[in-house]
Amino acid sequence: MPQADGLQDTALLGPLQATLGAINAPDLAIGVSGGADSAMLLVAASQIAAAQKKTIHAVHVHHGLVATADAWALHTAKLAQQLGVAFHFLPVKVPSDTGKGIEAAARLARYSAFEHWSVNHDCHHLLLAHHRDDQAETMLLRLLRGAGVQGMAGMASYARRGSLHLYRPWLDVGRERILQAAACYEAQAGWSPVQDPTNRDEKYTRAAVRTMLTPVLNKRWPQWQGNLLRHARVMAESTLLLQDLGDMDLQQCQLTEDGLGFSLARWRALPQHRQANVLRQWLRRLQIAMPTEARLNQWLLQLRQVHALGHDRNILLKHQGCHIVCRRGQVQVLLDDAR
Repeated sequence: MPQADGLQDTALLGPLQATLGAINAPDLAIGVSGGADSAMLLVAASQIAAAQKKTIHAVHVHHGLVATADAWALHTAKLAQQLGVAFHFLPVKVPSDTGKGIEAAARLARYSAFEHWSVNHDCHHLLLAHHRDDQAETMLLRLLRGAGVQGMAGMASYARRGSLHLYRPWLDVGRERILQAAACYEAQAGWSPVQDPTNRDEKYTRAAVRTMLTPVLNKRWPQWQGNLLRHARVMAESTLLLQDLGDMDLQQCQLTEDGLGFSLARWRALPQHRQANVLRQWLRRLQIAMPTEARLNQWLLQLRQVHALGHDRNILLKHQGCHIVCRRGQVQVLLDDAR
């Protein structure tokens, strides 16, 4: 197999080099499916990391949802071997009974696998190959689902899940550039990306957006992706403002030192339009998943009606492995092992 000269596109290398340079850790991981996007991220990261004296790990999550999944894993492992990068195979089981659809279940299984792997290998920085087109599709999907301000901020270039730090350095890069890089790499090294048929299968929501909506938008509004990305940046700024306000209101509500409780009376003294924001920010600080709007509205109703000391009814709000209760005038969160 011929040796590759590496990627040359500065639009791909520049943001990635900045991201890697800002990470103060000797070991980094790349989430690699075997498709063009993640494969080129691995190729680019491996050549940059060599100059920065950092070690790259290729982490492949095997969902087992298509018949060719085993072959994809082997093909991706060949790329890692060609680059001299350690390859890690993570098989997962994707439940079909979550009520959220197979795509959401697969995504949750994938990120959970990344988190467990990072802890087991003491490698807490993971890069993902989401790009401009992915971001635009994500915003369309969230708009159609009725997402709020935070959801319409799109995917973040940096996020954290427990001890795992996630980076998306290519959110401003169009997929066409990545495909061009993949074609050049194939010509140099003879390795070609896998083709996932689900990316064009309209029974999957994201694929339906990609095949049915995107071509129409590209033809009628060719600048739509850029407009959505600008909207995402505005929503991201608005999200930060809401979080800052939530933190200030939490302090006004006498947030406990451990962050697990606050004054019910002080919370109820806030304007109602800020009470929901306080609950969201409280959960965010505790790294607890956000409730649905319907569930949040139920919580607001109960917390507004309960006696100010929290003892005239048994408030017990179950959510994501924890319970929210009212005790001695405080709203408190109890983890399952603390009950």
